[in-house]
Formats: sequence, C-alpha cells, structure tokens
Amino acid sequence: MDINPLELQKLVEVGLNEDLGSGDLTANGIVPPDDVSTGYIVAREAGVVAGLPLAQAVFRRLDPAVAFRAGLRDGGKTEPGRVLAEIKGNTRAILTGERLALNFLQRLSGIASATAKLVELVNGEKARIVDTRKTTPGLRVLEKYAVRAGGGGNHRFGLYDAVMIKDNHIKIAGGIKAAVEKVRQGCPHTVKIEVEVEDLDGVKEALAARADIIMLDNMKPADMREAVALVAGRALVEASGGINERNIRAVAAAGVDLISVGALTHSVKSLDISLDIKELKLKR
Repeated sequence: MDINPLELQKLVEVGLNEDLGSGDLTANGIVPPDDVSTGYIVAREAGVVAGLPLAQAVFRRLDPAVAFRAGLRDGGKTEPGRVLAEIKGNTRAILTGERLALNFLQRLSGIASATAKLVELVNGEKARIVDTRKTTPGLRVLEKYAVRAGGGGNHRFGLYDAVMIKDNHIKIAGGIKAAVEKVRQGCPHTVKIEVEVEDLDGVKEALAARADIIMLDNMKPADMREAVALVAGRALVEASGGINERNIRAVAAAGVDLISVGALTHSVKSLDISLDIKELKLKR
C-alpha cells in the first residue's frame, strides 16, 4: 500500500511551490526563526486515515530535523479527537506546512473513508470495490492509493495499462466484434481487454468477441444477475454507473466480480482534520 517515494516527493514539491512562493509572510513575520513547537494533527470526525506519509514529507521538506510520530498507520480507523500525529520542530516550518499537509490528509482520508463504507456494505459478497480514472489531474497516484487504504482496489491506472472499449469506440469501430479485433491486433497478449455494454445483447457480443472483462453500464440488478448467468465465468463481470450506498448491496448480490465507483474520487467529502499547536519553546 506504499506510495512511490519519488512520486511522493514530487507532489510535495509541487504543493509547496504553489503555496509557499517566495515565503510565508505571516509565519515569518510573527515567529522568530529559531522557535520550536509541538503540534498535533487531530481527527475531528470518524473515518479511515490516509496520507500520513505525505504530511510527514511536507514537514520534513521544510525542517529536515522535524520529529514526526504517527499515532496510527494509513488504513487505520479513527474517531473524533484522536491524535493522528505529533510533530516537533521549527515553528515556522510547522505553520508553513500546515495547510498543505492537511489538504493531503483530509482529501485522501475522505476517499479512504468513503471506500471503506462501500466495502463494508458489500461484506459477504464476492464483489470488490474499485475506483475509476475520474480523478483530480496530477493526483491520481495519491487518490488511487487512498482507495487501497480504504480496502478497495484499483481499476486501470491510465490509458496505457489496459484496454477499455466504450460506447464511442464501438460506434467508430462498427461494433463490439470489430472493436475487439482491431485493438487486439496492436496489443501485447498480456493486456486485458474490457468492453462496456448496456444490455444483454451487448453481453452476448462481448462474449463472442472473447473479451476478458465485461462492464455492465447502468444496468438494473435483475439484468445484471441475468448477465452474470450468461457469462458463466468466461469473463470477469464489472458493474458501473449510478452506484451508491443505497443500491450497492443489490448490485453486489447480482453476482458481479467488480463494482467501479467514480464518486470515490470525483466527488468525495474530505475528512475533518486539524492541526493544533500546544506549546512553544525558544531556540532548540
């Protein structure tokens, strides 16, 4: 579940450059350069935490000597008032890094929490909750990491690591069979081919074309159940489109293998997390 350290450092640099610019006018104007403080990152609501390594990287980039002690690991459950991390270091660095660290933590913890809720709702069924490419540009690696922290799985990362033939591809190619044949000619044998279908006739066409994965787009659970019976294990079956907390259990009960939910990353609510300075010392 780790984040690639090179990606982590790159994203921290981008975030700091955006926020810091030529310097923190407020912290530098108020706080003497040698002041040292202890700060606590605190959860204000219940959820699943993700992003603590990023928060640590932010503060260490600003103060290499900072001591960062996490109270739990990413993927752990928290409740209101729980201390997620203790930070001891240069006061200016803590104040300067506060917003960026919290932005990472709040956003990723929101994704992890939303994922964990859906995973819990389908408990006992074989379906696995996965994400989509509906992510924030530049932050996909982090948002997909947060889905894993919440107990979900990742769909394809980009356009390059799997084939997904959607409605517009099918129209241009002249049908499902033609689309699969054309894309198969140019792909390595190791690449999976997924086809999006909207009805049972589409399922039959995708099966005839030997698709590896068949995505049932915006189909009703009863139709999904019939589609699963038609496929009979010859391909993985994925459900997608309009799936939420109210209907996900019925979708999972239809027997699908995967349930992809774009809302996990494109419209999730951030978890409420804050940073509190508790003490101030001069010149360490």
